[in-house]
Parts: sequence; C-alpha cells; structure tokens
Amino acid sequence: MSIVPGATGYRLPTEAQWEFAAKGGIHPGDFTFSGSDDPDEVAWHRDNSGGRTREVGGLAPNALGLYDMSGNVWEWVWDWWGAYTSKDKTDPTGASSGSDRVICGGCWDVSAGFAHSVLRYFDYPSYRLNVLGFRLARPQV
Repeated sequence: MSIVPGATGYRLPTEAQWEFAAKGGIHPGDFTFSGSDDPDEVAWHRDNSGGRTREVGGLAPNALGLYDMSGNVWEWVWDWWGAYTSKDKTDPTGASSGSDRVICGGCWDVSAGFAHSVLRYFDYPSYRLNVLGFRLARPQV
C-alpha cells in the first residue's frame, strides 16, 4: 500500500504530518509536549489519568486546536518503522515496508516523558490494546 498523491480521502497521517500537527503547525511554540512544556496541561499519562483512557478534550489543546496529541493513547501513523536518515527532508515518508508501524504520542499508562511530541515508538499493525488509537487526516488538495 502506498499514499496516492492527489487523493482526497481519509487516511492515517505520515509520521512527519503527525509531528507537524502535534507541534502546532506552521507557528508552533517551542514546547516539549503538544501545546505546553507541562505535560499535566495537555497529556493524560500514568500520574494523572486515573489508570484509564480519558475522553478527548479534557485538557488544553495545542496551537491548532488539536487535543490529546500528547498522551491518552498511542496513535498509529502511516509509516513503517525504520531509522531516520541524516539528510534534511520536507514532509518525508518512512520506510516503504516492514513488520512494525510507527506509533506516536504516548498514552495514559506510561510516564509523561513518553508523551514528548517527537518521541516515536513502534508495534505490529495487528496489535490491539486499549492504549492504541488513531487520528485520521484528510489531505488538502
């Protein structure tokens, strides 16, 4: 499967698109988490979640008005897990194949440090658990 340029349907964002949105878009603040340097303001994590997934919108949004890009549930992205290259890129995509997909954002049952907006992790695409979710993107054409 590959991303079809010019398509207007919904899909998972690429890792780069997810990170861009988590950081607040074109005019982001220089925050550690999505919208703040204080994870308790923007991220459900082990120390503030009450041991469960929370309803979206209970904490502050980031500069784009997006909630829970840090914490609550890990979010699947389009990209397969792979090492970054050292070259600068604009809107890169990850490896074209693999056995693991990238997940981003941290979740309610791990420490706040995992909610850092640039932290990436991975898992098997068939894995199902209450700490995993997704956010759809619809490209502008």
